Amino acid sequence: MSREFDEEEWKLIFQELEENPLRYGFPNRVQGSALIGSFNIRKLGSAANRSVNTWKFLGLICNCFDLLAIQEALDNMDGINRLKEEVGDDWKIISSDKTGTYPGDSGVGERLVFFYRSSTVERGEVVSDITYDRSKVTEILFENLDEINEAKAKYDADMEDYTTGKRKTKPSLNPPTFLSFIRSPYCASFKVKGNNPAYVPYTFMAINAHLIYGTTKDRWREFEALMNWIRNRVVQREKTYYPSFMLLGDLNLDYDDPAKDYSKMEQYMKNINVDTPDEVHVNFPFLDVHPKQTEHFTSNVKLTQRYDQIGLFFRDDDGVGKGFPTHSENKLMGTDDGVGHDYGVFNFTELFSKALTKKSFKELSKDEGRKFVRKYEHEVSDHMPLWIRLKFIETSNKRKFEEVN
Repeated sequence: MSREFDEEEWKLIFQELEENPLRYGFPNRVQGSALIGSFNIRKLGSAANRSVNTWKFLGLICNCFDLLAIQEALDNMDGINRLKEEVGDDWKIISSDKTGTYPGDSGVGERLVFFYRSSTVERGEVVSDITYDRSKVTEILFENLDEINEAKAKYDADMEDYTTGKRKTKPSLNPPTFLSFIRSPYCASFKVKGNNPAYVPYTFMAINAHLIYGTTKDRWREFEALMNWIRNRVVQREKTYYPSFMLLGDLNLDYDDPAKDYSKMEQYMKNINVDTPDEVHVNFPFLDVHPKQTEHFTSNVKLTQRYDQIGLFFRDDDGVGKGFPTHSENKLMGTDDGVGHDYGVFNFTELFSKALTKKSFKELSKDEGRKFVRKYEHEVSDHMPLWIRLKFIETSNKRKFEEVN
């Protein structure tokens, strides 16, 4: 089996997608709603590293959205610019600088990028990385100094064994507490207004994040640190540029077994609300089973993991009937014939399998599935795009809603 799709295979893929887009969760643009997505496009760097058909396929995906957060764009922006050529002049780009490696040090850093449709989305004035400032880091260091000293002593002993030949592998120094993000999340303000001046726009701070892929403890430390930062910022409503936040990205959540892991996540969500005012809502729709599905969405191409997430943080005045969906509304998502709030994953693994093998991917043997995925996990990506649809309300309907409530 060849390592990439050939011309004939791509022809079959495009044909199947055109005939049955909704079967695979391809995000459908619907009048009266906005589509916002997140997509980790593996090592999006040199434009020469992907075929013409792959760029066409990625362009079809991107063109569905009003706003799209992209992770794993490399320092070389040729791939980003090539993707922009594919989607056309209506699209604008805003990108972070390289994060994840210090300038001059070895390692592969990456950019966090927003694509947005300029005819339906306006970028606001605030754009920033998210970091913990020096005073906060110092506070964390002093609170965990004993544990840090113990970790350093163990590292020194392991390094001594390594240099004297008693240990074969070079040890790594892993702090026992959160100090900083492995890649600084990237935050930008947006007004999603749609194409009708009567629509009430969605205004929010979008956070694009690619959190650490490490031990379970490492993952949870970064996730909790980011959650606390966003939650505390939403509480400061009078001081924020826009009071609502949307988290989009590859969070590397250790959530591959929902039956086992959901209770932990549910308890965490309850705990984070203890010191949060009642009017502040936190909603991660993809942590629930979609009303039209029988199991949780997966977002990696092997259909085994749920690393990617979309999280909504907002106050009560952006609640039911006025803006972001609350957690209680998740059970109604996608039940109103595609015109209301909804969320999903574009499962292009299933698309590729149906188009080329005439079987569902889950019907393939483990060996067949492993070989099949090799054909596109680098060429296309090893992650699949997530999307959320937000229904607009019109100004006249908003007045009626406020009068009733």
